[in-house]
Amino acid sequence: MMVADVPDVLKPSQQANLNADIKTDEFGPNFKVILINDQVRELQTVIRDKNTNRSDFVFYADRLIRLVVEEGLNQLPYKRCTITTPTGGTYEGLKYLKGNCGVSIVRSGEAMEQGLRDCCRSIRIGKILIQSDEDTHEAHVVYAKFPEDISSRKVLLMYPIMSTGNTVIKSVKVLKDHGVKEDNIILLNLFCTPHAANSVMKAYPAMTILTSEVHPVAPNHFGQKYFGTD
Repeated sequence: MMVADVPDVLKPSQQANLNADIKTDEFGPNFKVILINDQVRELQTVIRDKNTNRSDFVFYADRLIRLVVEEGLNQLPYKRCTITTPTGGTYEGLKYLKGNCGVSIVRSGEAMEQGLRDCCRSIRIGKILIQSDEDTHEAHVVYAKFPEDISSRKVLLMYPIMSTGNTVIKSVKVLKDHGVKEDNIILLNLFCTPHAANSVMKAYPAMTILTSEVHPVAPNHFGQKYFGTD
């Protein structure tokens, strides 16, 4: 019996269909996935591979985080401006409107803080610590620290892995309790399950979720591997 060869290189049409069974548009217009190309797929593959050592894991994870963060910055408001160049000419450009901040969901969300600071050197970053009950799996707020004027800011909420969405749902509630408008919250995420995407967007349809992948199996080892506690 002959066995067909499995191609080592995927054609572009095959690459596009890797997750063709998952229709992200069903999660609503505020659920966004970054452009998937060969580079992004390789980063995702290395992060998911059980044989990846910690040094490589952190390196590749930081690269993927940076891509998601930079795309997240595109969701923030800009205004037009005119500047003068060193040669005396003028240039019509853009600059951020003031009033943005980051909030990381401890602990895995802290892995994304440096990527945000690399792009926005002076940005203020708050923290939320959520813990789940081992028996009921209900999420409880343990710690929350934000800029005093967070209610008037756009918030880049950072949490790399969403399996159920429960932690993010609780964190957004905390932000809203502090006066943050739902449509001012942008979640920066690396890996998300369809269940989590549906749960969070159903609970908070006005917030924005930006991720690199929707897949039924999330790499839940991310935090332990990144911080070396696995």
